[in-house]
Amino acid sequence: MNTLQVDLGARSYPIYIGEALLGQAELLKPHIKGRQVLLVSNETVAPLYLEKTLAALTDFETASVILPDGEEYKNLEVLNQIFDTLLHQRFDRQTTLVALGGGVVGDMTGFAAACYQRGVPFIQIPTTLLAQVDSSVGGKTGVNHPLGKNMIGAFYQPQSVLIDIETLHTLEDRQLSAGLAEVIKYGLINDLAFFEWLESHAEELLVRNSQALSFAIARSCHNKAQIVEKDERESGQRVLLNLGHTFGHAIETGLGYGQILHGEAVAIGISLAAQFSARLGWINDTDVTRIKALIEKMRLPTQLPNSLTIEQILELMQVDKKVREGKIRFVLLKDLGVAQIIDQYDPLLLRQIMVNC
Repeated sequence: MNTLQVDLGARSYPIYIGEALLGQAELLKPHIKGRQVLLVSNETVAPLYLEKTLAALTDFETASVILPDGEEYKNLEVLNQIFDTLLHQRFDRQTTLVALGGGVVGDMTGFAAACYQRGVPFIQIPTTLLAQVDSSVGGKTGVNHPLGKNMIGAFYQPQSVLIDIETLHTLEDRQLSAGLAEVIKYGLINDLAFFEWLESHAEELLVRNSQALSFAIARSCHNKAQIVEKDERESGQRVLLNLGHTFGHAIETGLGYGQILHGEAVAIGISLAAQFSARLGWINDTDVTRIKALIEKMRLPTQLPNSLTIEQILELMQVDKKVREGKIRFVLLKDLGVAQIIDQYDPLLLRQIMVNC
């Protein structure tokens, strides 16, 4: 087992990464403060892993709530199912919530924990690659609004993150690839050596080689933890983690939540960001080709969907959380492994890049 630490002072917490961790009570018990535990999962994950997780919590008063599966259910209405269960079970403010599932379950459980009785502890047990390398670490929680993704939420750190790599063996191929989009992101924004490693180990990741997955997950979590430790609430450097996300969130919202996976939309966004960076003279065409080749090798898209117009995407990007004083900000690449935020650019150039994608 590999253990990393997210160092945030009093809010610090461990990330456990390994195989067959799900039923290990000793990894959960130290992070549960009271006697009551609510386990939140979804209709896909619960049949696979709910009983094994509950078996590690036999010393506690437990209940569970099973949410519908899909990004389209990441909203306030479905979130209320968690609150309904907490209140019906008379769970108090020492209750610990446990998120067992992908990014939607983790984000919603974390947001519920931040809100219930003004804040109760929670633990992340991510079961998708995307959640393991990204959404479970760093304390971003929330739900979507019809006009914008993740626009309602809170920064709220978990007590611990438990990553059992064996859960990836039941993950659909498409979901695995979606997670690899976020893995590629870490190499591009601040870890060129990791990007180069991904180029030579893509096939191992796609066939779910345990050693390759363990390395990629640990390296991704390490990179994210370093950034979060310096900028917990995204006032500066943490914005760099949004490479590809300004485009990606607009694509997700425009198509309708659940029509495209988050990682797929981010992959398109990274491809667009690479082309934008090249047009500014920051990286060259060979760099763009390398980035797109790796994205496509991971079985991810690089082209904008035909069903969305440029006008729709531009309008939706205006609702992005990174907009400042009406200006859409982008994370672009000064070089491979070096990212930078910009808000001064030629709007016509932005439009041209999307037309040609």
